Amino acid sequence: MNLAIDSRIRVGLFYGGRSAEHEITVRSMRNVYDALDTNRYAPVLIAISKQGVWHSSNKSELFSHDVVPETDESVVTLAPGQGGQLFYVAGSANEEPLSIDIAFPVLHGPQGEDGSIQGLYELAGIPYVGSGVLGSAVGMDKDVMKRLLHDAGLDITPHHTFTASDRPKIDATKLFNSLGATLFVKPASMGSSVGVSRVTNETELHAAVALAFRYDTKIIVEAGVDGIEVECAVLGNIAPQASVLGSITAASGTFYSYDAKYASTTDAVTTIPAAVSETVAATATQIALAAYAALEAEGMARVDMFVTADQNIVVNEINTIPGFTSISMYPKLWEASGLNYSDLITRLLELAVERFQQHATTNA
Repeated sequence: MNLAIDSRIRVGLFYGGRSAEHEITVRSMRNVYDALDTNRYAPVLIAISKQGVWHSSNKSELFSHDVVPETDESVVTLAPGQGGQLFYVAGSANEEPLSIDIAFPVLHGPQGEDGSIQGLYELAGIPYVGSGVLGSAVGMDKDVMKRLLHDAGLDITPHHTFTASDRPKIDATKLFNSLGATLFVKPASMGSSVGVSRVTNETELHAAVALAFRYDTKIIVEAGVDGIEVECAVLGNIAPQASVLGSITAASGTFYSYDAKYASTTDAVTTIPAAVSETVAATATQIALAAYAALEAEGMARVDMFVTADQNIVVNEINTIPGFTSISMYPKLWEASGLNYSDLITRLLELAVERFQQHATTNA
Protein backbone atom coordinates (compact mmCIF):
# COMPACT_ATOMS: atom_id res chain seq x y z
CA MET A 1 0.00 0.00 0.00
CA ASN A 2 1.43 3.36 -1.01
CA LEU A 3 0.44 5.73 1.76
CA ALA A 4 1.71 8.71 -0.21
CA ILE A 5 -1.21 8.43 -2.67
CA ASP A 6 -3.78 6.71 -0.46
CA SER A 7 -6.71 9.07 0.12
CA ARG A 8 -7.92 7.28 3.25
CA ILE A 9 -7.37 8.67 6.74
CA ARG A 10 -4.13 7.17 8.05
CA VAL A 11 -4.54 5.67 11.50
CA GLY A 12 -1.39 4.90 13.47
CA LEU A 13 -2.09 1.72 15.43
CA PHE A 14 0.38 1.49 18.31
CA TYR A 15 0.76 -1.79 20.19
CA GLY A 16 3.19 -3.85 22.25
CA GLY A 17 5.23 -1.74 24.64
CA ARG A 18 7.50 -2.28 27.60
CA SER A 19 4.87 -2.95 30.25
CA ALA A 20 3.91 -6.31 31.75
CA GLU A 21 0.71 -6.15 29.69
CA HIS A 22 2.61 -6.40 26.39
CA GLU A 23 0.92 -9.58 25.16
CA ILE A 24 -2.54 -8.22 25.89
CA THR A 25 -1.93 -5.15 23.72
CA VAL A 26 -1.00 -7.43 20.82
CA ARG A 27 -4.17 -9.48 21.21
CA SER A 28 -6.27 -6.34 21.57
CA MET A 29 -4.73 -4.81 18.46
CA ARG A 30 -5.67 -7.82 16.33
CA ASN A 31 -9.31 -7.16 17.07
CA VAL A 32 -8.99 -3.41 16.51
CA TYR A 33 -7.22 -4.03 13.20
CA ASP A 34 -9.93 -6.44 12.02
CA ALA A 35 -12.69 -4.02 13.05
CA LEU A 36 -11.19 -0.96 11.32
CA ASP A 37 -13.31 0.37 8.46
CA THR A 38 -10.66 0.07 5.74
CA ASN A 39 -12.85 1.87 3.20
CA ARG A 40 -12.37 4.99 5.29
CA TYR A 41 -9.16 4.34 7.24
CA ALA A 42 -5.71 3.10 6.25
CA PRO A 43 -3.97 1.22 9.10
CA VAL A 44 -0.34 2.08 9.84
CA LEU A 45 0.99 -0.45 12.35
CA ILE A 46 3.64 0.72 14.82
CA ALA A 47 5.01 -2.07 17.00
CA ILE A 48 6.96 -1.44 20.21
CA SER A 49 9.10 -4.29 21.52
CA LYS A 50 9.59 -5.21 25.16
CA GLN A 51 12.99 -3.52 24.94
CA GLY A 52 11.34 -0.31 23.75
CA VAL A 53 12.38 -0.49 20.09
CA TRP A 54 9.80 0.98 17.71
CA HIS A 55 9.38 -0.27 14.15
CA SER A 56 6.84 -0.25 11.35
CA SER A 57 4.90 -3.48 11.39
CA ASN A 58 2.43 -5.32 9.17
CA LYS A 59 -0.59 -7.59 9.47
CA SER A 60 1.46 -10.76 9.09
CA GLU A 61 3.68 -9.85 12.04
CA LEU A 62 0.74 -8.71 14.18
CA PHE A 63 -1.17 -11.95 13.74
CA SER A 64 1.77 -14.33 14.01
CA HIS A 65 3.36 -13.21 17.31
CA ASP A 66 1.99 -12.53 20.80
CA VAL A 67 5.24 -10.67 21.51
CA VAL A 68 6.61 -7.95 19.22
CA PRO A 69 9.87 -9.28 17.72
CA GLU A 70 13.06 -7.55 18.77
CA THR A 71 14.74 -5.90 15.79
CA ASP A 72 17.08 -3.08 14.90
CA GLU A 73 15.75 -2.84 11.36
CA SER A 74 13.16 -0.35 10.11
CA VAL A 75 13.47 1.55 13.37
CA VAL A 76 10.92 4.32 13.71
CA THR A 77 12.54 7.66 14.50
CA LEU A 78 10.59 10.44 16.17
CA ALA A 79 9.94 13.60 14.21
CA PRO A 80 7.31 15.51 16.20
CA GLY A 81 5.82 18.86 15.37
CA GLN A 82 5.26 18.10 11.69
CA GLY A 83 1.47 18.27 11.73
CA GLY A 84 0.89 14.54 11.68
CA GLN A 85 4.22 13.56 10.13
CA LEU A 86 5.19 12.00 13.40
CA PHE A 87 7.53 9.23 12.32
CA TYR A 88 9.75 8.23 9.47
CA VAL A 89 11.41 4.94 8.76
CA ALA A 90 15.17 5.11 8.97
CA GLY A 91 17.52 3.15 6.77
CA SER A 92 16.25 3.91 3.27
CA ALA A 93 16.94 7.08 1.33
CA ASN A 94 13.88 6.37 -0.83
CA GLU A 95 11.47 5.79 2.06
CA GLU A 96 8.63 8.27 2.35
CA PRO A 97 7.91 9.71 5.82
CA LEU A 98 5.61 7.40 7.74
CA SER A 99 3.01 10.04 8.47
CA ILE A 100 -0.31 9.49 10.23
CA ASP A 101 -3.49 11.50 10.67
CA ILE A 102 -4.80 9.93 13.90
CA ALA A 103 -3.05 7.87 16.57
CA PHE A 104 -4.80 4.92 18.19
CA PRO A 105 -2.72 3.60 21.09
CA VAL A 106 -3.69 0.15 22.27
CA LEU A 107 -1.00 0.19 24.92
CA HIS A 108 -2.03 -1.00 28.36
CA GLY A 109 -0.06 -0.07 31.45
CA PRO A 110 2.97 2.19 31.97
CA GLN A 111 4.39 4.13 29.01
CA GLY A 112 1.20 3.65 27.06
CA GLU A 113 -1.73 4.39 29.31
CA ASP A 114 -0.11 6.78 31.78
CA GLY A 115 0.10 9.97 29.71
CA SER A 116 3.60 9.35 28.35
CA ILE A 117 2.75 8.60 24.74
CA GLN A 118 -0.22 10.97 24.91
CA GLY A 119 2.28 13.77 25.57
CA LEU A 120 4.17 12.76 22.44
CA TYR A 121 1.00 12.98 20.37
CA GLU A 122 0.31 16.42 21.85
CA LEU A 123 3.80 17.61 20.89
CA ALA A 124 3.34 16.22 17.40
CA GLY A 125 0.00 18.00 17.02
CA ILE A 126 -2.08 15.00 15.98
CA PRO A 127 -5.44 13.69 17.21
CA TYR A 128 -5.34 10.54 19.30
CA VAL A 129 -7.86 8.10 20.73
CA GLY A 130 -8.49 8.10 24.46
CA SER A 131 -7.85 10.42 27.37
CA GLY A 132 -5.39 13.29 27.36
CA VAL A 133 -2.18 13.53 29.36
CA LEU A 134 -3.86 14.41 32.66
CA GLY A 135 -6.75 11.97 32.42
CA SER A 136 -4.39 9.18 31.41
CA ALA A 137 -1.92 9.90 34.20
CA VAL A 138 -4.45 10.03 37.04
CA GLY A 139 -6.33 7.06 35.61
CA MET A 140 -3.14 4.99 35.75
CA ASP A 141 -2.14 5.86 39.31
CA LYS A 142 -4.63 4.17 41.63
CA ASP A 143 -3.52 6.24 44.62
CA VAL A 144 -4.08 9.62 42.92
CA MET A 145 -7.21 8.28 41.25
CA LYS A 146 -8.77 7.32 44.56
CA ARG A 147 -7.98 10.69 46.09
CA LEU A 148 -9.72 12.50 43.24
CA LEU A 149 -12.72 10.18 43.34
CA HIS A 150 -13.02 10.72 47.09
CA ASP A 151 -12.80 14.49 46.62
CA ALA A 152 -15.62 14.23 44.08
CA GLY A 153 -17.83 12.68 46.77
CA LEU A 154 -17.78 9.13 45.42
CA ASP A 155 -17.44 6.07 47.64
CA ILE A 156 -14.14 4.24 47.15
CA THR A 157 -12.62 1.08 48.58
CA PRO A 158 -10.90 1.69 51.96
CA HIS A 159 -7.15 1.44 51.45
CA HIS A 160 -3.65 2.44 52.50
CA THR A 161 -0.86 3.59 50.18
CA PHE A 162 2.81 2.73 50.64
CA THR A 163 5.90 3.86 48.79
CA ALA A 164 9.14 1.89 48.63
CA SER A 165 10.52 3.91 51.54
CA ASP A 166 7.48 2.90 53.64
CA ARG A 167 8.06 -0.81 53.11
CA PRO A 168 9.85 -1.50 56.42
CA LYS A 169 6.94 0.12 58.27
CA ILE A 170 4.17 -2.05 56.79
CA ASP A 171 2.42 -3.65 59.75
CA ALA A 172 0.26 -6.65 58.87
CA THR A 173 -1.67 -6.62 62.15
CA LYS A 174 -2.62 -2.98 61.79
CA LEU A 175 -3.68 -3.47 58.18
CA PHE A 176 -5.95 -6.42 58.95
CA ASN A 177 -7.39 -4.60 61.96
CA SER A 178 -8.14 -1.45 59.97
CA LEU A 179 -9.22 -2.93 56.63
CA GLY A 180 -10.66 -6.35 57.45
CA ALA A 181 -9.89 -10.03 57.08
CA THR A 182 -9.46 -10.05 53.30
CA LEU A 183 -7.10 -7.62 51.59
CA PHE A 184 -5.96 -6.92 48.04
CA VAL A 185 -2.42 -5.75 47.38
CA LYS A 186 -1.79 -3.94 44.09
CA PRO A 187 0.93 -1.98 42.31
CA ALA A 188 -0.32 1.60 42.12
CA SER A 189 0.30 1.95 38.38
CA MET A 190 -0.46 -1.32 36.65
CA GLY A 191 -3.52 -2.87 35.06
CA SER A 192 -5.00 -6.22 34.05
CA SER A 193 -4.55 -7.49 37.62
CA VAL A 194 -0.79 -7.75 37.04
CA GLY A 195 0.99 -7.99 40.40
CA VAL A 196 -2.33 -8.13 42.30
CA SER A 197 -2.83 -10.56 45.16
CA ARG A 198 -5.71 -11.51 47.45
CA VAL A 199 -4.44 -12.16 50.99
CA THR A 200 -5.96 -13.40 54.23
CA ASN A 201 -2.94 -13.78 56.53
CA GLU A 202 0.39 -12.18 57.37
CA THR A 203 2.52 -14.60 55.33
CA GLU A 204 0.45 -13.99 52.22
CA LEU A 205 0.56 -10.26 52.82
CA HIS A 206 4.36 -10.09 52.91
CA ALA A 207 4.60 -12.17 49.73
CA ALA A 208 1.99 -9.96 48.04
CA VAL A 209 3.82 -6.79 49.04
CA ALA A 210 7.05 -8.15 47.57
CA LEU A 211 5.26 -9.04 44.34
CA ALA A 212 3.57 -5.64 44.01
CA PHE A 213 6.85 -3.80 44.56
CA ARG A 214 8.33 -5.75 41.66
CA TYR A 215 6.07 -3.74 39.37
CA ASP A 216 5.99 -0.32 41.00
CA THR A 217 7.61 1.85 43.65
CA LYS A 218 4.18 2.62 45.12
CA ILE A 219 1.53 0.09 46.13
CA ILE A 220 -1.92 0.14 47.66
CA VAL A 221 -3.48 -2.27 50.13
CA GLU A 222 -7.26 -2.35 49.82
CA ALA A 223 -10.07 -3.80 51.85
CA GLY A 224 -11.90 -6.64 50.18
CA VAL A 225 -15.43 -5.59 49.28
CA ASP A 226 -18.25 -8.09 49.78
CA GLY A 227 -20.41 -7.46 46.76
CA ILE A 228 -21.00 -7.88 43.04
CA GLU A 229 -18.34 -6.50 40.72
CA VAL A 230 -19.93 -4.48 37.92
CA GLU A 231 -18.41 -2.63 34.99
CA CYS A 232 -19.64 0.22 32.84
CA ALA A 233 -18.20 1.34 29.51
CA VAL A 234 -18.12 5.09 28.93
CA LEU A 235 -17.71 6.73 25.51
CA GLY A 236 -17.42 10.41 24.64
CA ASN A 237 -15.77 13.74 25.35
CA ILE A 238 -17.85 16.68 26.57
CA ALA A 239 -21.13 14.71 26.72
CA PRO A 240 -20.11 11.08 27.37
CA GLN A 241 -22.52 8.17 27.21
CA ALA A 242 -22.60 5.05 29.36
CA SER A 243 -23.26 1.48 28.32
CA VAL A 244 -25.40 -1.08 30.06
CA LEU A 245 -23.79 -2.64 33.12
CA GLY A 246 -22.00 -5.96 33.07
CA SER A 247 -21.04 -8.10 36.04
CA ILE A 248 -18.12 -10.45 36.62
CA THR A 249 -17.88 -13.40 38.95
CA ALA A 250 -14.58 -15.25 39.34
CA ALA A 251 -15.46 -18.93 38.94
CA SER A 252 -12.59 -19.95 41.21
CA GLY A 253 -14.11 -17.96 44.06
CA THR A 254 -11.04 -15.77 44.43
CA PHE A 255 -10.83 -12.67 42.24
CA TYR A 256 -10.75 -11.53 38.61
CA SER A 257 -7.09 -12.35 38.02
CA TYR A 258 -4.91 -11.85 34.96
CA ASP A 259 -5.47 -15.49 33.91
CA ALA A 260 -9.22 -15.17 34.40
CA LYS A 261 -9.24 -12.08 32.19
CA TYR A 262 -7.05 -13.29 29.36
CA ALA A 263 -5.74 -16.84 29.65
CA SER A 264 -9.00 -18.68 30.26
CA THR A 265 -12.57 -18.56 29.08
CA THR A 266 -13.85 -20.55 32.06
CA ASP A 267 -12.27 -18.90 35.13
CA ALA A 268 -14.77 -16.03 35.19
CA VAL A 269 -18.45 -15.66 34.43
CA THR A 270 -19.62 -12.44 32.81
CA THR A 271 -23.24 -11.38 32.74
CA ILE A 272 -24.51 -8.61 30.44
CA PRO A 273 -26.72 -6.88 31.46
CA ALA A 274 -25.73 -7.25 35.09
CA ALA A 275 -28.29 -8.94 37.33
CA VAL A 276 -29.10 -5.86 39.40
CA SER A 277 -32.27 -3.83 39.83
CA GLU A 278 -33.11 -1.00 37.45
CA THR A 279 -32.59 1.45 40.29
CA VAL A 280 -29.10 0.15 41.06
CA ALA A 281 -28.21 0.06 37.36
CA ALA A 282 -29.32 3.66 36.87
CA THR A 283 -27.39 4.83 39.94
CA ALA A 284 -24.25 2.92 38.94
CA THR A 285 -24.41 4.44 35.47
CA GLN A 286 -24.52 7.95 36.90
CA ILE A 287 -21.66 7.16 39.26
CA ALA A 288 -19.60 5.83 36.34
CA LEU A 289 -20.18 9.08 34.44
CA ALA A 290 -19.30 11.11 37.56
CA ALA A 291 -16.04 9.17 37.97
CA TYR A 292 -15.24 9.70 34.29
CA ALA A 293 -15.72 13.45 34.70
CA ALA A 294 -13.85 13.67 38.02
CA LEU A 295 -10.75 12.10 36.47
CA GLU A 296 -11.03 14.19 33.28
CA ALA A 297 -11.25 11.11 31.11
CA GLU A 298 -12.01 11.55 27.43
CA GLY A 299 -12.75 9.30 24.49
CA MET A 300 -13.23 6.06 26.36
CA ALA A 301 -12.88 4.34 29.71
CA ARG A 302 -14.22 1.38 31.63
CA VAL A 303 -15.35 2.13 35.18
CA ASP A 304 -15.22 -0.79 37.63
CA MET A 305 -17.47 -0.73 40.69
CA PHE A 306 -18.86 -2.94 43.44
CA VAL A 307 -22.51 -3.22 44.45
CA THR A 308 -22.60 -4.19 48.12
CA ALA A 309 -25.25 -6.22 49.91
CA ASP A 310 -26.96 -3.02 51.07
CA GLN A 311 -27.00 -1.74 47.45
CA ASN A 312 -24.26 0.82 48.02
CA ILE A 313 -22.02 1.44 45.01
CA VAL A 314 -18.27 1.66 45.55
CA VAL A 315 -15.94 2.78 42.77
CA ASN A 316 -12.95 0.48 42.41
CA GLU A 317 -11.02 2.02 39.49
CA ILE A 318 -11.14 3.41 35.98
CA ASN A 319 -9.30 2.01 32.97
CA THR A 320 -8.62 4.63 30.28
CA ILE A 321 -7.39 2.11 27.68
CA PRO A 322 -9.57 -0.93 28.33
CA GLY A 323 -8.90 -4.28 26.73
CA PHE A 324 -10.08 -4.94 23.18
CA THR A 325 -9.52 -8.69 23.07
CA SER A 326 -12.25 -11.06 21.98
CA ILE A 327 -13.33 -11.56 25.61
CA SER A 328 -12.83 -7.99 26.86
CA MET A 329 -15.72 -6.30 28.60
CA TYR A 330 -15.49 -2.83 27.01
CA PRO A 331 -16.48 -3.84 23.47
CA LYS A 332 -18.88 -6.47 24.82
CA LEU A 333 -20.73 -3.85 26.86
CA TRP A 334 -21.12 -1.59 23.85
CA GLU A 335 -22.24 -4.51 21.69
CA ALA A 336 -24.97 -5.18 24.25
CA SER A 337 -25.85 -1.48 24.16
CA GLY A 338 -26.36 -1.53 20.38
CA LEU A 339 -22.95 -0.40 19.12
CA ASN A 340 -21.03 -3.11 17.28
CA TYR A 341 -17.26 -3.49 17.39
CA SER A 342 -16.51 -1.86 14.03
CA ASP A 343 -18.80 1.12 14.70
CA LEU A 344 -17.21 1.49 18.15
CA ILE A 345 -13.73 1.78 16.62
CA THR A 346 -15.01 4.32 14.09
CA ARG A 347 -16.68 6.34 16.85
CA LEU A 348 -13.47 6.40 18.90
CA LEU A 349 -11.56 7.77 15.91
CA GLU A 350 -14.25 10.40 15.33
CA LEU A 351 -14.08 11.44 18.99
CA ALA A 352 -10.31 11.84 18.69
CA VAL A 353 -10.76 14.30 15.83
CA GLU A 354 -13.62 16.11 17.58
CA ARG A 355 -11.52 16.70 20.69
CA PHE A 356 -8.51 17.79 18.65
CA GLN A 357 -10.60 20.34 16.78
CA GLN A 358 -12.20 21.55 20.02
CA HIS A 359 -8.81 22.09 21.64
CA ALA A 360 -7.51 23.83 18.50
CA THR A 361 -10.44 26.25 18.66
CA THR A 362 -10.03 27.05 22.34
CA ASN A 363 -6.25 27.49 22.00
CA ALA A 364 -6.47 29.70 18.91
